[in-house]
Amino acid sequence: MRTAVIFFAGKNRERLLNLAKALARGIEAQGHQVDIIDGDHDVNTRLTIYQYIAIGTEAISGFGGKIPKKISTFLASAGMVSGKRCFAFVAKTPLGSHKALSRLMKQMESEGMYLKYSEVFTSQVEAEEVGKRLHIK
Repeated sequence: MRTAVIFFAGKNRERLLNLAKALARGIEAQGHQVDIIDGDHDVNTRLTIYQYIAIGTEAISGFGGKIPKKISTFLASAGMVSGKRCFAFVAKTPLGSHKALSRLMKQMESEGMYLKYSEVFTSQVEAEEVGKRLHIK
């Protein structure tokens, strides 16, 4: 099954890239084909060809748990995403990561995506293990 792991990095691009790669390794261990997409740079990417989509980010502000506004514009211009099964993840921060996850999930559901699971990642090992256990089929 074709899977996309999309990440939107704020200040810690390297950290989110490593989490996305770890998640992709876990999903590939299940035998799926995975593409990693940088949502900040790959702005004209179409997600129509993917059967499963994972989207990750981090909170860009403390208590509010705000997420990048690029996510909504990216999803709006990414082709047919309505009805796609998906997974939301957020990198752990001292404050606001759970609120950011909630906002990310709400944004994805507003585009018609079918959210199957969500997680706040603290490490690459955790991301890879979750990738191995995701029910993608």
